[in-house]
Amino acid sequence: MPIKRRVEMLVQELGTCDPIRIAAALGIIIEYCHLKGIWGYFQYVYRIPVVHVAVGLSEALTLFIVVHELGHRILHPGVNVPFLRANTYTSIGGYEREANQFAVELRVPDELLLEVMSIYEAAAICGVPEEVAELKMLPKSKFWRNNRSYFSL
Repeated sequence: MPIKRRVEMLVQELGTCDPIRIAAALGIIIEYCHLKGIWGYFQYVYRIPVVHVAVGLSEALTLFIVVHELGHRILHPGVNVPFLRANTYTSIGGYEREANQFAVELRVPDELLLEVMSIYEAAAICGVPEEVAELKMLPKSKFWRNNRSYFSL
């Protein structure tokens, strides 16, 4: 199932796109701690899902990190990305890209893009790093499909 659809279903099921509320609804603990060299990671601690987030980040970046790590939990429930990174030669780029796409889909509403706003402008408003903004899937609406040339001025 496409990531965009999974995000839509999650938001519909839980009635929110707030990553903190989503984590609470899924029984995921968010722990703010001092981390060296990384902004956050997801792991199970005695079978309890925990998102670790570095202290001292901006509110926007903190929310992005939380939702990125939620993406790992939802999209890759049996994969321990920190372990793979530290102990194997397994490429984790695909996992990170998918978690970033999950985060962008959750944080950047389609409505902003339908208001003749660029993906980068919408991402900035929503606190999404510019480097991952292009992962946003364009909305599929009658207006969007019939007016592509209007949006590519």
